[in-house]
Amino acid sequence: MQFIGRADSGHAIVVDAGRDHGGDDSGPRPGELTLVALGGCTGIDVVTILNKMRVPFDSLEVAIEAEAADKHPKVWTEIRVKYLIRGDVPEDKLKRAISLSREKYCSVGVILAATAKMTYDYEILPSRNP
Repeated sequence: MQFIGRADSGHAIVVDAGRDHGGDDSGPRPGELTLVALGGCTGIDVVTILNKMRVPFDSLEVAIEAEAADKHPKVWTEIRVKYLIRGDVPEDKLKRAISLSREKYCSVGVILAATAKMTYDYEILPSRNP
């Protein structure tokens, strides 16, 4: 049940099923990877956009929670994306960066939105280095 996928970039990732489905639990499930891809896609977008806006920040974390359909195909039906950004970030610029990622740049999010109700939220946290 284990597969190794190799991207055009040459990077490889192990995908496996859980032990309850005959796998060895040696890697993430394919469905989990779609959520990881979403986090990476929108995270890269938001960082790039904030950098272009010359908005300094200390760190960005993208937390994702999701619900899947009960029956096959068990597509994601609800996805909640939350951005946790640390630093003195103007709220209007963060909202704009998130909006641009969601509506224009993140192809993974657009694909997932075909089956899932997508919600986006954010929290601006204080800098660790005052």
